[in-house]
Amino acid sequence: MLSLKSAQAVTRVPANQQRLLLLRSFHQSRLVAANYDNSNNMHRGGGPSKPQSSSSMYAQMMAQRRSKLPRNTIVKFVPQQEAWVVERMGRFSRILEPGLAILVPVLDRISYTQSLKEVAVEIPTQSAITQDNVTLELDGVLYYKVIDPYKASYGVANAEFSVTQLAQTTMRAEIGQMTLDTTLAERNLLNHNIVNAINAASESWGIACLRYEIRDIHPPAKVVEAMHSQVSAERSKRAQILESEGSRQSAINVAEGAKQAQILASEAEKMQQINRAMGEAEAIRQTAMAEAAAIERVAQAIRGTEGGHQAASLQVAQQYVEAFGNIAKQANTIVVPASANDVAGMVTQAMSVFST
Repeated sequence: MLSLKSAQAVTRVPANQQRLLLLRSFHQSRLVAANYDNSNNMHRGGGPSKPQSSSSMYAQMMAQRRSKLPRNTIVKFVPQQEAWVVERMGRFSRILEPGLAILVPVLDRISYTQSLKEVAVEIPTQSAITQDNVTLELDGVLYYKVIDPYKASYGVANAEFSVTQLAQTTMRAEIGQMTLDTTLAERNLLNHNIVNAINAASESWGIACLRYEIRDIHPPAKVVEAMHSQVSAERSKRAQILESEGSRQSAINVAEGAKQAQILASEAEKMQQINRAMGEAEAIRQTAMAEAAAIERVAQAIRGTEGGHQAASLQVAQQYVEAFGNIAKQANTIVVPASANDVAGMVTQAMSVFST
């Protein structure tokens, strides 16, 4: 910031010395701009621009100032989102806000006009080396805004050029602290760090950096090929792992299915045997109950009927004789009682068995 004493001292300098000082400051600013243009021309493959003479530069400067700066017509209307810096007798006087403004003729002069709108500046392509020694080609877009017209007018000669150079150097410094993988994966972090660094350095310029966006990152061709090979290998590895996992899971599922099938078959066989045994036991039980009931009825009939005992003895004797007659039909070898020709004795023996 310029102090009041320094402004008063400037006003006391004679006109020819003021012209010389103004020409010297303009010459320095033109040298900076020429270096910037030469660097851009060399980057594009062209040659450096030719220097101009001091008189032509001074005439050009005066023509540009007269053509761009508003003239003092006493009554001025400041457009919206603009700030006009007024100097009175070469010394800072005030800042005109949007609307109606009254200027003093001859004494007041509009020295600077600052736009308060957000400005987008294209950052040209530049080289940067990462922490793992990989050279990258980067470009981006910087968005800044003038927040203090006084500092933007008197704190820096060329705000756009200065903030562009600051963005380039800051981007190189930030990329130098990051590896290639981190640079490619964490652009948001890189943009945030660049914005903070620019705001810390441009605070005295009255400029606030709002956003910085890295537009393109171009690694070397060999690095790109290596990255593609790495991605292909990684995808092949994941495909093989997934295929092996699928085969393993398929074998496990088949084994589990066979196991479950055997378990279910054994369970079914077990239930079948249990049901068969229960059926046979029930059948035996029912048969025994039927035989017991039949025997009980036969016994009741024998005891309760007159002549029942003799009838039962006769029935047993008949069955004995029939069974003896069927012996030869069922086997080749038979055992014959000694009294086989004594039929009466055989009947008597059968009836004696029933009596006992």
